[in-house]
Order: sequence, then structure tokens, then C-alpha cells
Amino acid sequence: MPITAEGRWFIDDSGRTRILHGVNLSGGSKVPAVPPGFTHLPDSLAEKRAVSFVGRPFPLEEADEHFLRLKHWGLDFLRFIVTWEAIEHDGPGQYDDDYLDYLEALLEKALAHDIHLFIDPHQDVWSRFSGGDGAPAWTFDAVGLDVDRFHQTGAATLHQMQPDDFPQLMWANNYSRFAAFTMFTLFFGGATYAPNLMRDGRNIQDYLQEHYVNAYAHVARRIAHLPNVVGFGTMNEPHFGLIGVADLRSHDHLLVKLGILPTPAQAIFLANGFAQDCLDYGLPMVNRLPEQSTRVRLDPGGASAWKEDCADVWRAHGVWDLDGDGAPRLLRPGHFARGDFTQDFLKPFTERFAAAVHAAQPKAHIFVEAEPFAPPPKYDAPEKWVYAPHFYDGATLFTRRFHPHLNFDLFNFKPLIGESAIRRYFSRQFGKFRQYADEAIGVVPIVVGEFGIPFDMNGEGAYRNGDFSRQATALDYNFRALDDQLLNYTLWNYTPDNTNERGDLWNGEDLSIFSRDQQSDPADINSGGRALSAVVRPYARAVAGEPLNMRFDRERGLFTFSFRHDSRVSAPTEIFVPNSQFPDGYRVEVSDGEYEIKADEQRVVYRHSDKDMPHLVRIVSNTPPPAELSPYDKLAIFGLIMLFLLYLLGRAGRNRR
Repeated sequence: MPITAEGRWFIDDSGRTRILHGVNLSGGSKVPAVPPGFTHLPDSLAEKRAVSFVGRPFPLEEADEHFLRLKHWGLDFLRFIVTWEAIEHDGPGQYDDDYLDYLEALLEKALAHDIHLFIDPHQDVWSRFSGGDGAPAWTFDAVGLDVDRFHQTGAATLHQMQPDDFPQLMWANNYSRFAAFTMFTLFFGGATYAPNLMRDGRNIQDYLQEHYVNAYAHVARRIAHLPNVVGFGTMNEPHFGLIGVADLRSHDHLLVKLGILPTPAQAIFLANGFAQDCLDYGLPMVNRLPEQSTRVRLDPGGASAWKEDCADVWRAHGVWDLDGDGAPRLLRPGHFARGDFTQDFLKPFTERFAAAVHAAQPKAHIFVEAEPFAPPPKYDAPEKWVYAPHFYDGATLFTRRFHPHLNFDLFNFKPLIGESAIRRYFSRQFGKFRQYADEAIGVVPIVVGEFGIPFDMNGEGAYRNGDFSRQATALDYNFRALDDQLLNYTLWNYTPDNTNERGDLWNGEDLSIFSRDQQSDPADINSGGRALSAVVRPYARAVAGEPLNMRFDRERGLFTFSFRHDSRVSAPTEIFVPNSQFPDGYRVEVSDGEYEIKADEQRVVYRHSDKDMPHLVRIVSNTPPPAELSPYDKLAIFGLIMLFLLYLLGRAGRNRR
């Protein structure tokens, strides 16, 4: 393998430490190409099985264009999205050979451009048919659910039903809705919580996991000959469903409360046709306390999410029943309380997945993750594993607004005032990942699999005036923090068919660093890029030793990098230096040794001396740095801070009352 893991670092075939920077490809890969699966299309869920993902993320004939652009931007490591539905949409064990042929050809194209990647088995809220992406429709058939009744019964909140009025991140509400939490519970814990639900002679947990694992093992065999495939993820953001929920009558298990939320018990009753009065928590950042929340009546009109000949699995297992008047009555509010999701259910699934992939590709790395904001399971001496957590700045993501001097720490519920405080917060959050990895997995490489910002922030103003400077600043805070911790990353995301009107074409999200609508000059490789002043940045791509420190100050045009050399490595250190960051050129300063500027290749090649010392490389722009903030700007910032503090004081007063 050209890239493998050694301790906390990736190592290339010349022994150099590799720092991997790249993107997720792509947000549009969550939905089929034929028929178009864009979630704003009301009929995009009509076809359940006869679909095709050939052309996701882009047609084969466009591959050179996009791979050339990503390589030019220094983003040559991909988290490549392959949903379960793309592989096995037509039925259990029926793999789409046309898609696999396309996938193989596309990854061969990536190899020709020296682009490495790992396969991401992507899902959100289980499936397109429950408001997200991932699993094929037949998985619902396997447990007896009717996907055509999910909207009516409140089992899922679907963008297709309100394409022009779908609140930001409302799709995530589906983790608390019946369809998704039932499927996750059965997938990870069916043998424990629904032992009597059998399919083809196996418990539903084994049935679903076996098909999932076999599908990706089949992909692994198909692409085993490609040396640029570094490994496989296990599952994007696995969810506990109802596992570990202490009381089905409560929302206490939820970290974020968004929109109209039935309790798990209410969701079960709704899915069986019974009307319920549910709390509406509103939107994040303006969430109300339960006693301040409004109640909204959801009425499925007697319709059931179950097929006509199928009984509710939770009723069959004694969780609830009807009373003498025919009304639903909860019998076992703590049915799912026993067991720890991370250790008892996620760990064995991950190990099962890893074993199947390693049987097909013994040298493949396994990129493991856990629930967002949670540490991974504790594993026993895993081999060739990589920790791949996610991070998003919640305040920016939920509000679609960003101010460089004012932010909010959602974990500790306190304001962050000033650039330094915000940068320290970001750096601390990314720094936690090393602690999580060391405690749970061991000394392994870390790839931050997702982070990013909404490009439609601040009222979509950038689409009208072409000014993405605010987005660039928001991203720069992330990149600087990642560099502080010397972490590898894949930014979310690059969607080739992104539009200003519909974003990434999935649930109203718009996080792509590229859009055709910004592409005014197709002959310019940078045209169509968004916030490139932050995204396209210098970094030490291959290091002849151990990295010690890396930082890029884009305002000053200053890049610094230090490392300690490894005497066994004879290849030079290579630094990616994008010409777009240094329009007037740059100068290179080194602590020792010699260097060569290869401007046409956008890199600096550095050969250190044999001195036993940290080696330092500085790249300094010839463009004078900008002036500091004007007094007017400082006054405006102070005013914003005071307004925010007044808002917090007012909210605190209302809560006390």
C-alpha cells in the first residue's frame, strides 16, 4: 500500500509522514442519479428499487475535470461516499454490477491523478425513505414497515413534502422519529430487544447486519487491486436508536431538541394510528424550555406505518398494548434501558465489519467513528484502524450565521468573545479527539472525517455579491485548529452539481466548496470554487520525519512548519504551496539544508541537513499584510457583543420567571 499507518501517523512508501488533506465526495452521492433523487422533488421517493447511482458523484466523462481541480487545490485525499442503497437497492443479495463497474472505473481515474481515498458507507437517519440516505427501501420491508405511510403517521419528516419550507437541519429530527429509531434499534440490538423478530431463519439484527457487511465486503473485493484505496469506514454517524433510553415517555436522552418531537412512546403510538399531543421545541439556538414549548397535535387518522399483514414489533415484545377502551398504554417504559450502545452493540458490529473487509483486503485500514460528540468504543488491540470523528461549529451550522469575534460554546452554554477565545475553543474541540483515540483505540492516526460550514449563511448574500469572505473566515478558524493538532481531514464537502437555489440537493443543505452557479469561466480551474482563500492553503504534504508544528496565517501570508527528521528517510520533505495564496510570489526561509521552489507544481521541496535539531521552514508572502481593524470596525464589534450579552440576560430573566 502506498499509504499505511504507523502509530499516530500515515506513512508513504518512501517512509515519509503523510499529512492528508481532502474532501468528502460528495453530498450529491446520497441520492440516485436515475430517477433523480434530489430531496426537493416531491416524487423522488416513488421508485423503491429500480434506481441507479451510476453518475454519482459525477459522470465518468467529467472525472478528469473534478480530479484535476481537487488536486490543484491540494485536496488529494477523499472520503468517498458509497451508500448501501447504491450497492444493493434491488433486493437482498442483488448487487448493482453497473454501479460497481462505474465505481471501479472512477477510482481508477482517481489513481491516475494520484488521489487517495477511503470508502465511506454513508447514512443519515437510516435511509432516504426515512428522511436521509443510506439503506435501501427493502430493509423496511424486512421488518414489516410501509414506507409510503411514514409521512402520514409522523414516522418521518420528509423534505419532499415541504420542499420550499424545510427548516435548517430539520432532517435530523428523524433520529427521534419512529422509522429511523426502530431500524437502528433492530440493526444494532434486535437480538436483545426484539428476539422474536426473525427473517430467513435469523434474528433481524443478524439479517440486516449480514447484508450490510456483505455488501461492502463485495465492494472491497471489486476494488482490491486499486492501491489508492486506503481503507473503509464502518458507518457514518451510527445512531443508538432507542438503545439505552431509560424512559420512553421522556426526551431526556436527546442532546438537541428540534422542531415537533414526540416522545419515543408517542412516536410508537403515532405509527400505530393514534393521535398524540407533542411538544414543539422550535429551532436550535431559540429552543424553549418544555414548560414554554407549545403542543402540537399529530393525527395519523388511524393509519399505521406497518404493512397490513404485519404487527408492531414493539407491541409484540410487550412494550405497549391497548387498554380496555382501545387506547394505547405503555407497559414497559424501560424496555431499552439495559445495555450500553457504544460498548455492547457498536463495538461488535464494527469488529464484524472490519473482519469482513480484511478478508477481502487484508491491508485495508478501518476508519471507525461513533455517535457525534461521543468517544468511540474501547477496542482490544485493533489492527490497521484509524479514528475518524466529526466536528461542526453548532452555532454557525444551526443559525447559518458567523461573526469572527462572537460565537457560542454549545457544550458549556457560554458566549465566546473575541477571535482568540473562539480559536482556542475550536482547537480544544479538535484536541479532544487525540484523547478519545488514545483512551479507546490506542495510538492511531486520526482523520477528521467531517467538518464544514453552510455557504448560504447570512441570508445567502454571497450568492448575490460574490463575496465569500465571511465563509472563508469561518472555515479558516476550523483549518487553523486542525493544524494546531496536526490532524488529517476530509472537509464536508464537494458537490459537483451544487446550485445556489438548491444547495447540495439533499434536505436543503449547502456546504459544498464548489458550485456550478459560481463558475463564470470554465477555463479557469478555480472558477466555481467558494471561499478558496481559506480552503486552498499550504501544508506539509510529505515529511521526512515527525511533524512538530504547522501554522498558516492567511492574513499575513505566512506559513511555518517544523519537524524532526528520521535518519532512515532519504526522500525530501514536500510542502504544497498554492500559487493562489501568493499572487506576488513568496520567499522561503529554512533553518538549515536546502530547498527548491517548483512553482509550476505548487510545491516546495526541502532537504534538511543531518543536524540533530528541529528543522524549520517559513514561507513568506511578498504581498504586504493588510492593516489592522479600523476604529469603526472595533466599535461595531463592541456593539454586537453588547447586544448579544443583553439578549442572554433577557433570556435568563425569562427562564427564571
